[in-house]
Amino acid sequence: MNSPIQVAIQGAKGSFHDIAARLYFGNTIETLSCDTFKESIDLVRQNPTIVGTIAIENTIAGSLLQNYNLLKDSDVRIIGEHKLRIKHSLVALEGQEIDDIHEVRSHYMALLQCEQFLSQHPHIQLIEAEDTAKSAHKIATSNQRGIAGICYAETAKQFGLKILAEGIETNKHNFTRFLMVAHKDKAEQITQKESCNKASIVFSLPHEQGSLSKILTILSFYNINLTKIQSLPVIGHEWEYLFYIDLSFDNYMRYTQAIDAIRPLIRNIKILGEYTEGEQTI
Repeated sequence: MNSPIQVAIQGAKGSFHDIAARLYFGNTIETLSCDTFKESIDLVRQNPTIVGTIAIENTIAGSLLQNYNLLKDSDVRIIGEHKLRIKHSLVALEGQEIDDIHEVRSHYMALLQCEQFLSQHPHIQLIEAEDTAKSAHKIATSNQRGIAGICYAETAKQFGLKILAEGIETNKHNFTRFLMVAHKDKAEQITQKESCNKASIVFSLPHEQGSLSKILTILSFYNINLTKIQSLPVIGHEWEYLFYIDLSFDNYMRYTQAIDAIRPLIRNIKILGEYTEGEQTI
């Protein structure tokens, strides 16, 4: 019998990373909980049998800039992605209602994303915690009455908690994009290049007028669609930037031709991953 796939995630079982990993790899996986994104990337880098799931951007909060640098500085590669609709529920022990709650504990981002709902209950104190799922789990295991958490509805059911209110996120178009990553050697083995229609790359440019526009013109000529661009300063080099770019394309050969065409104009290019555009969970 084959052992389950091990997937390194930031956060605990029931976290949004855990949910995204199961939607992509299947529910039979074994998730390895990590306290930080760096820890999860290090696990993948050190053990080629382990894959990973990391958040890279949210439609409300924007990009997780530190994760771009983690990818750039490691030997892991992107092998896929999943776009997860973030749904929040207010959860607590059975036998309680919202009026019984005097404190809500959850990740600061979850509290922020539910600000409108929480403002309707000014008697509730908001306490930042490290993780949505961990907060819910602690309420369940420590029998914390009068305290609620914010997490995914299915997570609450896993822990035997009551859902006091569902869909409490302010913006119903709140999605987080998760990247699936593997050691570069494993990624090379499992990636079917011809079926790829998306790539993530990073490079730097000389501080010259029109340097970026030249790159964009070449990509356009090869019918490459630029779906995201994120710039970060190059430390120690004033006014120089790293550009993290997501590209989508219909023809893999045209994509490789485009990369070859821009190479003479850029510096330090690195292909972070070539993969198939991910599904979106609604």
